[in-house]
Amino acid sequence: MPAALMEAHEPSFILGAHVSLAGQATFDAGVIFVRASEDRWAKFCLEVSPAGTPAIVSVVTRGVSDDCNSAVLASPSVYLRVAKTPRTFAFHYSLDGSYWHLARYFSLGESPSIQIGWVAQSPMGSGCEVAFSRFFHRTGELANLRDGQ
Repeated sequence: MPAALMEAHEPSFILGAHVSLAGQATFDAGVIFVRASEDRWAKFCLEVSPAGTPAIVSVVTRGVSDDCNSAVLASPSVYLRVAKTPRTFAFHYSLDGSYWHLARYFSLGESPSIQIGWVAQSPMGSGCEVAFSRFFHRTGELANLRDGQ
C-alpha cells in the first residue's frame, strides 16, 4: 500500500486535496490517513464500493474498526479534507472545492503526535491508480464544522 505520511505538530489545521480514482476492484481507494498509534487511526476514502460505484467511506479505529459509508458519487473524483482541532478530527468532502459536506467527526484520544498523509489502496485487486492534486494546508480551525465552509 503506497503511502506518504508526515508528522503533524500543529494542534489545529486543515489539510486536503483533490482525489481522482481509476480503480475497479472493491475497496480500491484514494485515502487521507491519520495515525495516532498502531491501534488508533482513521482513514477517509474515495473508494470503489461493493456495488462497483465510487463512494465516500471513513474508517475510525480505536482498537476495533468502525466503518461508515457516507455517500455514493456519480464520478470517481472529489476533494477530501481533514480538519483537526486540539482534541478532535472532522472529515469533509466536496464536489467542487467550495461547499463541504461533513462525513465524520471523531476523536482518537490524547496523542503527543500524529502522522497524516496520503495512501493508495487496493486490498482486493491487483492495484489501482490514484491521483492527488490541488493540495492545500493551513493552520487553525474551522469556525463551524457543519456549515459547509
